[in-house]
Amino acid sequence: MIATAGVLADSVATVIGAMIIAPLSQPIMSLALGVIERRRTKALLFVVSGVALVVAIGWVASLVLPTSFDIEHNDQIMGRTSPGLLDLVAAVATGTAGAVALARRDIAAVLPGVAISISLVPPLAVAGVCLGEGHTALALGALLLFLSNLVALVLAGTVVFSFCGYAVEGREAAVREGRTKYGTMRRPAAVLAISVTMVSIPLVLNTAITVYMANLSLDARAVADEWIAAVPDSEVTDVSWRHLELHVEVRTPDEVPDTADLVSRLADVIPFGVPVVVDTSLGERIDAGTVSG
Repeated sequence: MIATAGVLADSVATVIGAMIIAPLSQPIMSLALGVIERRRTKALLFVVSGVALVVAIGWVASLVLPTSFDIEHNDQIMGRTSPGLLDLVAAVATGTAGAVALARRDIAAVLPGVAISISLVPPLAVAGVCLGEGHTALALGALLLFLSNLVALVLAGTVVFSFCGYAVEGREAAVREGRTKYGTMRRPAAVLAISVTMVSIPLVLNTAITVYMANLSLDARAVADEWIAAVPDSEVTDVSWRHLELHVEVRTPDEVPDTADLVSRLADVIPFGVPVVVDTSLGERIDAGTVSG
């Protein structure tokens, strides 16, 4: 509920408060410990139930609460709907720190910092809100961020707990309790490896697409700067992508130059079929046209 409120209000402080509580971090680490100790636990049930609950709260809140925000201008939402490979790398590092902190009581004070570093509940709240608003693609992006963090935490936890000696204790306990057949590590290791691969593929693709579109934005910005130079004291304040539309934000004391000329110039740097929108500092939206090949 705290995360959903922070997301809807676009409040950084509120979202950080939800991250500090981190109700899903220890059940996820319990998954890693269960793999290492070769023991069935109820941690997965806690995690799945928590995921469903948070998404449901976000979905209901987006439908019930009166909201006047634009999802595309909400930083708490948009910042969690397009994960990349760096998010997975950061999650692995954070999970390693969290597992070490849980394994050693003398450094448990770092756990609040670990909770802030890893994003678990806020992406789920974002997924629920986006589903309620009808933005399925954004919801899937937020869920991908959570899944990448989940897999990274389990991966880092299994490695750390293994080095801490829990694997040896797990084998001994499995022998004593007659769980030797269930105790093989091959199946959990294979599942974990497949999970990491499946999560990494869309993250790598999304990272490549993000870099590509960022380069397109830089090229388009250079073209737009030349176009707006025809009007003195005018400037391009931003060039960005929104739902595969190229938005060029301008500030000008006079009339905007011919937008058809801008679209024509952009044909040299932007793929054909891309709609171009010019947003003025006075809040006017001008549909400039579509880039043609």
